[in-house]
Amino acid sequence: MSSPSHVEDSPITSRHALVEFHASGSRPPEQWKIGTEHEKFGFRLDDLRPPTYDGPRGIEAMLRGLTRFGWEPVEEHGKVIALLRDGGSITLEPAGQFELSGAMLDNIHQTCRETRAHLKEVKTVAEEIGLGYLGMGFQPKWKREDMPWMPKGRYQIMRDYMPKVGNLG
Repeated sequence: MSSPSHVEDSPITSRHALVEFHASGSRPPEQWKIGTEHEKFGFRLDDLRPPTYDGPRGIEAMLRGLTRFGWEPVEEHGKVIALLRDGGSITLEPAGQFELSGAMLDNIHQTCRETRAHLKEVKTVAEEIGLGYLGMGFQPKWKREDMPWMPKGRYQIMRDYMPKVGNLG
């Protein structure tokens, strides 16, 4: 997860100023870390449709199932909307896709291990409840109206606002 930006009031008017601006946000190499983001869409194995949030084969059941691996649930109005563990998180995107935001690690080998463990955990729970997952950030086969909306307050704001401004927001 990224930190809030700090915007200066003075405009950047030269190449040197642009380079200095970016350099000011850099850390020394001994503080460099690497993190993983991995997004995936769930689908029901029997009919290849998106899962709902609720129900025994839903996204909430999937999230609750992952708690057996040490993930701690984050709730909003009694609904699980994210999981936290060891500096990483699993969050829900608006249409129910999962996003692993991995911990800040020292090298690519650690991120590989973290991602493999995450995918194994997801597969274990998903198979038990009849779901599969596609590691992609966009689902080209389903229409927007086919996708479930997640019970996050900010997504309700988006859902109410987007029809007022057209398809491109």
